[in-house]
Amino acid sequence: MARHQIRELSTLDEMEKAAELQRMVWNDESAVVYPHMLISMQRSGSPILGAWDGDKLIGFLLSYFGLESPDADRPAMANLKLVSQRMAVDPQYRDAGIGYDLKLSQRQVAIRLGIRLVTWTFDPLLSRNAHLNIRKLGAIVREYARDYYGDGSTVFGAHGFSDRFIVEWWVTNNRVEQRLSNRRTGLTLEQYLDSEVLIMNPSRPALRGYVQPSEKITMPPSQLAMIEIPDNIADIRDDDPDLAKEWQLHMREVFESAFAAGFIVTDYVRGYYDGRDRNYYVISHADAVLGRLIN
Repeated sequence: MARHQIRELSTLDEMEKAAELQRMVWNDESAVVYPHMLISMQRSGSPILGAWDGDKLIGFLLSYFGLESPDADRPAMANLKLVSQRMAVDPQYRDAGIGYDLKLSQRQVAIRLGIRLVTWTFDPLLSRNAHLNIRKLGAIVREYARDYYGDGSTVFGAHGFSDRFIVEWWVTNNRVEQRLSNRRTGLTLEQYLDSEVLIMNPSRPALRGYVQPSEKITMPPSQLAMIEIPDNIADIRDDDPDLAKEWQLHMREVFESAFAAGFIVTDYVRGYYDGRDRNYYVISHADAVLGRLIN
């Protein structure tokens, strides 16, 4: 049984603890959503979830209400979504399933409110985030945003970039329910490879055990393909900024090309292949799959 418990934050003292947790995680005051903002959002109905180990706040998830289609002339109730803005987990409790449990609680909140869509952003090069968001939660991605948070000079950027995926989590979708209940775990890397799914950008070995992106991007001739990312982009950014920049620019090219051609991210898979640990996003053509992913 998990030690932690998930419940909504509601008091100013709890908001102070959420601010302290953010300071610890990001070590950047500009990244902190302050208690007076948090309490105002909570009292206006925004769900703010906390993971607790006894009376210690070890995880925090902030959401607010937004519009599914901001430019659409639809009544707000039919256009409402939940925007997942900030999640922080105490580093001492990493890999304890806290982020996953916070997202599950967020899903229950959304369903209780009659909301079918939750959105958020994440860095496409972060393999751990990809595994949680795409593989475990069953979210999809249809949009790649360049420099979402500006030129990368803040804690939310890296070496001049803050590119992000715009994640869509259709929480009432049957595929999401199957993924969360382990009734649909997804194919393994071996199964994708056995089906001869194209790897659009196979990586190449580089110095110090790193990998570098392919010099050529091959657009898929079928409705399914895979896009490779490195497993350890944080180490690459610290140790080899030029290689990190090469990966960043490569990601822009490959995902913008794939999305423009009508593909969407539908899975994430990792495993051992060709003598190395590999990490891939799986993309599917929207014409073939979109209807059953968002309804």
